[in-house]
Amino acid sequence: MTSPSTWAAGPDGPATGRTPARRRLAAAAAALVIVGAGLALRAVAAGEVAKYGGDALYTLLLFTLVLVAAPRTAPAKAAAVALAVSWGVELLQLTDMPAHLARRSTAARLVLGTTFNAPDLFWYAVGAAAGWAVVRRA
Repeated sequence: MTSPSTWAAGPDGPATGRTPARRRLAAAAAALVIVGAGLALRAVAAGEVAKYGGDALYTLLLFTLVLVAAPRTAPAKAAAVALAVSWGVELLQLTDMPAHLARRSTAARLVLGTTFNAPDLFWYAVGAAAGWAVVRRA
């Protein structure tokens, strides 16, 4: 029997045995690694590799941030939230709002992007699936 402070088993598989605090810490550490990986990818790669790798890492970062904010969230739900946010941001690019905000703020440009690109939707799904697969096995 697990204590009330451990993450309970759910539809995604057996309990991890990690407390929410430990899971939050692990997710925060993973977020830092993902940011580092994104910066490294930009430094060593160009073109489609950098762009689409960055798309997958963007959603993977969102996945870890969901787990930082809500460490008891099931991996499938965290992946779904991260994917929904990523797709929402991409679809928002069909309007002029992200481009307008990007002209005023570098942070807005980095978070919201500027132009819609349909293949990005696939790569966001890759990032969400990668996060789900890693956490599910942990």
